[in-house]
Amino acid sequence: MRKNDILKCGDSIFRVLDIKNNEIFLIDCGKRTIPTWISEDEIQDCTYLTEKELKEYIPIPIPDFDTMDAKSLCIINERYTLISGILPIVSDFRMRNKRIAAISAEYGICRQTIINYLCLYLAFQDKAVLAPKPCISDTTLSHDEKNFRWAINKFYLNQNKNSLRTAYTLMLKEKYCDCFGVLHPDYPSFNRFRYFYRKNKKLQTYYISRNGIKDYQKNHRPLLGDGVQEFAPAVGVGFLDSTVCDVYIVNEAGNVIGRPLLTTCIDAYSSLCCGYSLSWEGGVYSLRGLMLNIITNKQELCKKHGIIIEKSEWDCDMLPGTLVTDRGSEYISETFEQLADVGIRIINLPSFRADLKSEVERFFGLIQDSFKPYLKGKGIVMPDYQERGTRDYRKDACLTMEDFEKVLIRCIIYYNSQRILENFPYTEDMIKDKIQPFSNSIWNYGKSQNGANLIKIDKEILTLTLLPRTIGKFRRNGLIVNKMRYKNRDFIEEYLSGGTVKVAYNPDDVSNVWLIKNGSYIRFELIESRYAGKQLLEVQQLQEEKKSLVQAAETASIQAQIDLAAHILNIADNAIKHENTDVKGIRETRKRETRKTHINYMKEGEPNE
Repeated sequence: MRKNDILKCGDSIFRVLDIKNNEIFLIDCGKRTIPTWISEDEIQDCTYLTEKELKEYIPIPIPDFDTMDAKSLCIINERYTLISGILPIVSDFRMRNKRIAAISAEYGICRQTIINYLCLYLAFQDKAVLAPKPCISDTTLSHDEKNFRWAINKFYLNQNKNSLRTAYTLMLKEKYCDCFGVLHPDYPSFNRFRYFYRKNKKLQTYYISRNGIKDYQKNHRPLLGDGVQEFAPAVGVGFLDSTVCDVYIVNEAGNVIGRPLLTTCIDAYSSLCCGYSLSWEGGVYSLRGLMLNIITNKQELCKKHGIIIEKSEWDCDMLPGTLVTDRGSEYISETFEQLADVGIRIINLPSFRADLKSEVERFFGLIQDSFKPYLKGKGIVMPDYQERGTRDYRKDACLTMEDFEKVLIRCIIYYNSQRILENFPYTEDMIKDKIQPFSNSIWNYGKSQNGANLIKIDKEILTLTLLPRTIGKFRRNGLIVNKMRYKNRDFIEEYLSGGTVKVAYNPDDVSNVWLIKNGSYIRFELIESRYAGKQLLEVQQLQEEKKSLVQAAETASIQAQIDLAAHILNIADNAIKHENTDVKGIRETRKRETRKTHINYMKEGEPNE
C-alpha cells in the first residue's frame, strides 16, 4: 500500500493520504469528511481503483482547464490558495484546526467552507474540482411570466409608447378578466410585472421598438468607430447639405424677401469648407452654384466682396473626388449624378442618417452661432420664434443679400483658419511638421500626402456637365431638341441619315445645345431665331399658346372645308354639259376667248376727264 492509493472497501471508497508505522491516514471520497487515522487491520478485503474508476464511482463534474473561462480559473486559484497552507499539516489534528481558524478569521470565510474545499481537494487531488458550479438558470416561464412577456411585447415595446402602468392595465383586461370584464381575484401585482420587465430589459430592444431603427442609429447606437477619419483617411471626401439660414433678408428697397438658402461642401478629413452657395433657389440650381464656387479662386471671390485674404487661408479650387449626400431629390437626380462623367464618385446615405455626415451638420451650427450673437435685432430668427406673443423677426430685417454674404464669408474664413480642432487625430509626421490645429493647415498638409483625392476641372466643362440632358433627333431640317431646330454644318450625313443622340441643354437660354459625343461637347446653334435668348419655359409657353390657337381654329377650318366642298359641288351640278363638244378647234376657240376677255389695264386705270 502506498500514498495516494484508492481503496474500495464494500460500498465506501477511500484515498490513502499518509502512512506511518501501522496506521493509515484516509479520507472517505464519497462522504468527504475530515480524514482520520486508522489501523491497517481495520481495512480488509479492499480492492484498488484507478483515478478513472474513482470518477466513475463518484460522478462529480470536473471541468477541463482548457475550456474554463478566466473567471472560473481565478476562483479555482483563490480557493486553492486558502487550503494550500493546510495541506502540509493536514494529518496533524491540532495544527490543522489552528490553521483553519486563522484562515477563517483572516479572509472572513466560514470555517466549514474551508473544510469543504480541503476535503474536496484531498479526495480527488485535482485543483479543477474547486471550480464553481455552472450557473444553470431555469428559463421555464410560469403562466404569469408568459403573460408578462406577451403584454410587454404587445403593449409596451411598440411605437404607441405606452407607459408600463398602461401596459399592465391592458394585460389585466386581456388576460385576467372574465367575459364580463370582472377582474379575477388572483391577478398578479404591478410590482411583479415591473420586476419581470426590469429583470429582462434590453435597452437596444427598447430604443428600436419604441423609437424605430433610424432613431436608434442616429441617437443611441454605440459609437465604436474611429470617427469620420475611418471613413475619410485623406482629403477629398466632401459632405454636401443645405439649410435655411436663420436670418431674414431685404432687397435694396427695404422690402423683406425671406430667408436665404445655404448649400455647402465640407471636407470630411480636415473639416474645411470647400465652397458654398447662397441663393433663393434650391435643387439642382443651388448645387450648380456650389460646384462652381468650389473650383473658384477664393482670393478673387473674397476680393469681389472687399475682403483680402492670404491664399493659404482658403486654398481650395478643386472638386473632392467623392461626394457624400443624403437622399434629397436634387442629390439623387440624374443631373447631379452626371458628375460621374468627370470621375467623381457619389454616395447617397440612407434616409434620416444625418449623423453619417456630421461634419457638415456641425458646420451649419457653428457658422450660425458665429454671427447670431452680433446680429440680434437685425432679422435674426431666435429659438422662440414659434411661441405665442413672440416678436415678428421679419420686421427687424435690414441686411441685404450682399451684406449677409460678406458676414458669411467672414465666418467661413474664421471657421477654416482660426477654429481649433481639439480632437483631430494627429499622426507622428504631422506633429513632427508642427501642423497647426486649424482646418486650412490640415487641408494644405493633406493635399500633399498620398491618398488625396482632388479633381482639377475647367469651369466650362463643369458647367456643361451639370446641364440637364435630353434626347435629340436628327432630321433633314436640323437637330430637333425640345421641339426646336438646331444646326451645325459638320453633321450633313447625320441630317440625311437620321438617328437619336444625347444632348445637353441650358434651360435658361435655348440659343444653343451641346451634342455629347465620346465625352466631348459639340455646340449647335438655334435655327429659329425668334426663340433666341429665351428661357425654355418661355419657349414652351409660346409653343403651347400656338398649339392652343391651332386647336381652337381647327373646328372652324374643318367647317370651312365642308362649306367649300358644298359650294364646289353646287356649282358643278349647275353647269350645263354639251353633248357634242368640239375638241379639234381648241386653239382658235382659245384665241377668240382671249380677245373677248382681254382688258387694257392702263386704259381702265386712267382718271375720268
